[in-house]
Amino acid sequence: MRPDRALERLGGVASTAAVLELTSRSRLRVAVHSGLVVRDAKGRYSLPGVDEALRAASRLSAVLVEDSAAQYHGWELKHRPPSPCLAVPRHRTVPAHRRRGLRVRFVDLDPGDVSRQATTPGVTVMASAARMPFDEALVIADSALRHRDVTQSGLLRLAEAMPDRYRSRCLRVATLADGRAENPFESVLRAIALGVDGLHVEPQVWVDDVGRPDLLDRELGRLVVRFSFEHVMLEPGYVQGVLDSVVALLTARPVGLALESVRRRRSA
Repeated sequence: MRPDRALERLGGVASTAAVLELTSRSRLRVAVHSGLVVRDAKGRYSLPGVDEALRAASRLSAVLVEDSAAQYHGWELKHRPPSPCLAVPRHRTVPAHRRRGLRVRFVDLDPGDVSRQATTPGVTVMASAARMPFDEALVIADSALRHRDVTQSGLLRLAEAMPDRYRSRCLRVATLADGRAENPFESVLRAIALGVDGLHVEPQVWVDDVGRPDLLDRELGRLVVRFSFEHVMLEPGYVQGVLDSVVALLTARPVGLALESVRRRRSA
């Protein structure tokens, strides 16, 4: 596999060991030389994007926010940011031609919300939870916890202090975030599973004689369900339909409607 594709699967940042599980050392060297992959430090690689975002922030005297700030902090993401996401003060006028190719947020940040050229870890998680799709925000929150850049209690305090229009979204992410998730794949799959009635999964729970499955429902049993990376990241409706059917089977509920839902979602 190409090293840049490997890094995409790994959330955009990864250790040498993780990358080499999906590609070869020679391909990795070529990718770094050609600019497809960035060597951030010894034993650590990432996809390009941070430097571009920092240059854009410098041009506008702006601050990195949301997924661009998460990438700056070295957290794994569901997707590479489509463009730099920047914050400027509300009173600032930024002509349209200067905003071209950027996502500009007009927001007043307190000095304590900013560290160097990006929002602080906690503020980054909250901004992502407020504005981004739930699954992408959950990936960011899980990553922040996994890297120990935030605590869950800290996220909950920040979420409680958010403006009314964002508080419920932020509280949902802060409450459900879990640093045990090993990668964005697990976080996105958990986000999908949270929408399935009767399914209550946890990441990386030890099961005797089995090991640590990505996700486990302690009550429903040990029926193994596998999904590919492409299914989880690109076909969430199909994945949710399959999980609906599995829960129906395990709880002896009628499965006809659930199976028909899977077929409709897959053909859509």
